[in-house]
Amino acid sequence: MANENKQSRFSRLAEIPQPVWALGFVSLLMDSSSEIIHALLPVYLVQVLGASMVTVGLIEGVAEATASITKVFSGAISDWLGKRKLLAVIGYGLAALTKPIFPLAPSVGWLFAARFIDRIGKGIRGAPRDALIADITPAHLRGASFGLRQSLDTAGAFVGPALAIALMWLTANQFQAVFWVAVIPAFLSVALLVVAIDEPERPSGLRKVQSPLSIVELRHLGLAYWFVVGVAVIFSLARFSEAFLILRAQAVGLPVMLVPLVLVLMNLVYAFAAYPAGAWSDRVNRITILGAGFAFLVAADLALALTNSLGGVAAGVALWGLHLGFTQGLLATLVADTAPPELRGTAFGMFNLLSGLSLLLASLLAGLLWERIGPQGTFLAGAGFTAIAFAGLAAARRIAPNIGAGAKSD
Repeated sequence: MANENKQSRFSRLAEIPQPVWALGFVSLLMDSSSEIIHALLPVYLVQVLGASMVTVGLIEGVAEATASITKVFSGAISDWLGKRKLLAVIGYGLAALTKPIFPLAPSVGWLFAARFIDRIGKGIRGAPRDALIADITPAHLRGASFGLRQSLDTAGAFVGPALAIALMWLTANQFQAVFWVAVIPAFLSVALLVVAIDEPERPSGLRKVQSPLSIVELRHLGLAYWFVVGVAVIFSLARFSEAFLILRAQAVGLPVMLVPLVLVLMNLVYAFAAYPAGAWSDRVNRITILGAGFAFLVAADLALALTNSLGGVAAGVALWGLHLGFTQGLLATLVADTAPPELRGTAFGMFNLLSGLSLLLASLLAGLLWERIGPQGTFLAGAGFTAIAFAGLAAARRIAPNIGAGAKSD
């Protein structure tokens, strides 16, 4: 039976529409390009351009906040236009155009501008891309499709840093040369998006949306959608920055030169778990799979809070990656399941904005707890917020029993 289920999950790969595969590889290429640069950028800013740590934090904070806010408007615009691909091309194109600035930048100001525009590009493309996947994919393959894209996207999160390490060794630490290499996959990503993806025609009977962000339209998103968003916001309070995983590994004795292995391990597990979890969710209730992901995060938090060994931290990091694989694609799938087709862009934009702001608050809270109580306080608080989110998930299922009950035809 186990072998049959495994074969069934992976046979679904052949059923996933070709444009979804293409969007997955678009994400992989762009993420690899971005991670080559981002893996080295803080060191480059401080050691080569003489920036302060405050400047590094400011650049990253402004960049991520910009991406979160932009997603709301790009998603709404895609609903108003009835077009997704155009905005995705603009978003990926902006990100690609910023890549040559990194090796050419003569000052911190230029890099700040490049990072800012890059995150605007990310914000523009995110919600329309996810809405496009929902538009393209048959309802019974929705979990597998979002899981596949998430797996390929996450693969870029460890391919990029691995390439950065190799290229720095090959070029004898020539930052600019490595940054130039990162330009190549970025432009390949845009070319693949333009050539390999045809947007489906807007269904003739679909309601035309005039003001996607109006109160009236936000109410049209429905109770089930807002329950999903509410659970995601609470859950995001437990999902603070992975920087705290690195700090925990250092605290138990991991040498500084091996610190990147923390994120490599986490992203490897994440990438390999996301597709099977998504495919499985097409066959059973999605809430069941999401609940398992919540349980993995509680286990990760407990391991990271209570361990004093590298082996224990490695187990916690692996469980953290497993929870990401079982939750991130599933939450996106639930947004697609519950939002009306004509408002999917807006739905993904609001979901990304609110969960992103919650994640920012979570990281600030995690840092405060770390300073006041220590790592145990940070990770035990994460387990507590996850338990609250789990209770919210159970309540949502009682109040809106159709949430996650299986994909419905549009």
